[in-house]
Amino acid sequence: MATPLKIDFVSDVSCPWCAIGLSSLDKALAAIGDEAEVSIHFQPFELNANMPPEGQDIGEHLTEKYGSTAEQQQQAREMIRARGAEVGFDFAMDKRGRIYNTFDAHRLLHWAGLQGKQKELKQALFKAYFSQGLDPSAHEVLIYLAGEVGLDKEAARQVLHSGEYGPEVREAEQFFQRHGINSVPAVIINERHLISGGQPAAVFERALREIMAKA
Repeated sequence: MATPLKIDFVSDVSCPWCAIGLSSLDKALAAIGDEAEVSIHFQPFELNANMPPEGQDIGEHLTEKYGSTAEQQQQAREMIRARGAEVGFDFAMDKRGRIYNTFDAHRLLHWAGLQGKQKELKQALFKAYFSQGLDPSAHEVLIYLAGEVGLDKEAARQVLHSGEYGPEVREAEQFFQRHGINSVPAVIINERHLISGGQPAAVFERALREIMAKA
C-alpha cells in the first residue's frame, strides 16, 4: 500500500535554490514511484517582500543584502548553474539582470492551486525567470504563462487586476514564518518533518524513505 506524503514546498519564484530543490525533489519522487501517494502544495515565501515594482539590479541587490563582491557573486552563479545542470534545470545567467517583487506571482499560484495547475505554473515561472530572463512581476508575463500551462488567461487577468487572494497569500506567509521558516526552499513532509535547502535528489530520497518507514 502506498504511503501518503503531503509535501508543503515553501519557496519563492526568484530563489534559484528553490528551482534546484524542486527538480531534485521530482527526481527523488520518481525514484520512489508508486511506493508513495504524493500531494504537493506550493506555499508562498517572499525573499524580498519590500522590493519596488521596477525591481533592482541583481549585483547591486546582492551587495546590499549580503555584502558579497562581484567575484563572490560570479562563483555563486557558477555553482548554481552547475547544480541546476545536474538536475536538468537550465540557468541562463546572462539573461537575468534584475530581481523583482513576486507577490502577484504568489497570488496567481494560489489561484492555480484551486484549478489543479499549481505545479505546472510554478515550473513555468522558474523557467521564465531563470532560463528566459522574463519579469515574473509583469502581469502580461504572468497571464501568458497561465495560458501556457492550460489556465484561462482572462480569469488569470481578473485575479491579477483585482488583488484577489492577497490576504490568503499573506496569511500563508505569516503562518510559515511563525513556525520558524526563514529561508527557502523549506520542504515540509506530513506537516512534521522539515528538509531544508536545495538538496541533491539522493538526499531527498533518503529522507523521504526514512519518513515513509516510520509512517
